Amino acid sequence: MSLATLLVLADGRFPAGGHAHSGGAEAACKAGRIRDAATLAEFCRGRLHTAGLVAAGLAAAAAHGLDPAELDAFADARTPSPALRTAARRLGRQLLRAARATWPAAELDALAAAFPRGAHQPVVLGITARAAGLGPLDAAHVAAYESVSGPATATVRLLGLDPFEASGVLAGLAPELDAVSGQAAGAALLARHEGLDALPAASSPLLDISAQVHAEWPVRLFAS
Repeated sequence: MSLATLLVLADGRFPAGGHAHSGGAEAACKAGRIRDAATLAEFCRGRLHTAGLVAAGLAAAAAHGLDPAELDAFADARTPSPALRTAARRLGRQLLRAARATWPAAELDALAAAFPRGAHQPVVLGITARAAGLGPLDAAHVAAYESVSGPATATVRLLGLDPFEASGVLAGLAPELDAVSGQAAGAALLARHEGLDALPAASSPLLDISAQVHAEWPVRLFAS
């Protein structure tokens, strides 16, 4: 494992398209659920332990080399919101473009051929980590971190929140990020031996509902 490679993949400036998505923060800000650093921390914590855990588990499983088509189907089953499915596939397509240019690999080419409209982003992330020489726990860490860094960055733009406060929120969540990543990686290892039903399936109904409402807005700053 290369720490530098892990940093490149997790860097918010890596051209994977995440800047266009708020992870549900835009709808939460409008609804008043995110108002300041304290409520941002609450939102991110909830997202980390639900959507973040699921994404981390899928990414770790893909990094193990499990069948991407089966993982993509499991990702669909864990994403009841059509709007979030669309967003996940758009992000997956953009990440795959960046990954193929950065870490060329036959496995990435095969994924692009199998999913011309894009596979779910966590699945692509796991295969990208594998192509880059990273392991399942690394993939889980990136997925978990993305689940909270996106909303934190978006809130700076949406509310004018102090960037120092947003960074403080992420730093405060670091122990939970490590714990969720470890839980996801452990589930992925179990799935490798006992089947994909071992992967996390935590639900976040309010995120799903908010995503559908957000998708109908005539004007919005973020795609999701």
